[in-house]
Amino acid sequence: MIFAYKGINAEGKKVSNKIEASSLQEAKSKLKAQGVIYKSLEEESPSVLSGINFSRRYRITPNELSQLSRELAMYIRSGISIVGALKIIQSQYVHKKKIYLFLKTISTYLDEGKNFYAALDEQKIIILPEFYTQSIRVSESSGILDEVLLELSRFLKEQDRIAKEIKSAFAYPSFMILISLFMVGFMLAFVVPQITGIFEGMGQELPAATRFVIALGDFFNNNFTLIGIVVVLAVALHTFLMNYVPKYKYAVHSIILKLPLFGEVAMKSELGRFAYVGSLLVRSGVPFVQTINLAANILDNVVLRGVFVEASKKVVEGKRLSLALSESSYKLDQSFIQAIAVGEETSEIEPVLINISELYFEDNRDKIGLILSLLEPMLMLFVGGAIGFIVAAMLLPIFSMSIT
Repeated sequence: MIFAYKGINAEGKKVSNKIEASSLQEAKSKLKAQGVIYKSLEEESPSVLSGINFSRRYRITPNELSQLSRELAMYIRSGISIVGALKIIQSQYVHKKKIYLFLKTISTYLDEGKNFYAALDEQKIIILPEFYTQSIRVSESSGILDEVLLELSRFLKEQDRIAKEIKSAFAYPSFMILISLFMVGFMLAFVVPQITGIFEGMGQELPAATRFVIALGDFFNNNFTLIGIVVVLAVALHTFLMNYVPKYKYAVHSIILKLPLFGEVAMKSELGRFAYVGSLLVRSGVPFVQTINLAANILDNVVLRGVFVEASKKVVEGKRLSLALSESSYKLDQSFIQAIAVGEETSEIEPVLINISELYFEDNRDKIGLILSLLEPMLMLFVGGAIGFIVAAMLLPIFSMSIT
């Protein structure tokens, strides 16, 4: 629970802030330990205050978590304790209430004697990836916390960079699709009905293309609102089914993997992420079976996630991961399975996983570039062809009149 308080700190200055605690009594104890004399202390209302809803956990972005991890690693390498490093970092996030409260809560737990992993696990301010906390747990006990934090920072930064590159790369094609649909819809709904009045008194049979465009225009003109409602409802239904119906989500993800070119890009992207996180967890000292499960949890595609979860169960029974993956009902990229087999035979699974991730990420960059180079002219052709067809269909009767 989050408690808001107002009072005076140990330096005699007025303070107004928030603190996390499981009960009101615990909140009072924490304020007392901090030397704060409170005037008011009450649980945060679930309503939205100042544009921020403090009743919900904050989903931190990969870039924010990467920056926090890097700064913490640098301070630890400089010989500063975790508590001291967190207090230094707090001052940089005063304007970001959720992250500031998160850092302050972690510091409080550390002051109470908990280790860093336990503090991260018990806080209820920010949602952290499970592979992240598990890496912290093992690395903290192994004395390599700064190294693992830097690796986590690099991975999260790279994931954020790739996501931004993909979004920016598809921004122009998405814009073109929306504009083309709007232009075609506008012409069919408003322009074509204005022209059809010219043909009504002609007393001759219209070409098939003209009749088709007129009928399509009448349909859009008469059902424009209904079409908009249907589209909105379809998007809302799809979102609902993806979030609450596992079978529907599984079917959609299965279809995505079967798409030409796009399916290969999606699979290699997921396998690359699995390999990178897997190498990071292995380096941190996480047991291999647990590594498979944790790395599988970061996958967005539920089909591939299920493949690795089932494979981890077979690994527990004594099978090698490569053999378990080859026996799966869904066939993964054969080169991925062969690379895993080589790593298991040579006991060099970590460098093999790193090489796989680098190979797949680089291959995907090339394929995405190829997709975009093909997509842009195809969109231009679609827009020009659709508008050209509508214009030609409207001009055909006029040409036939001039000829006769």
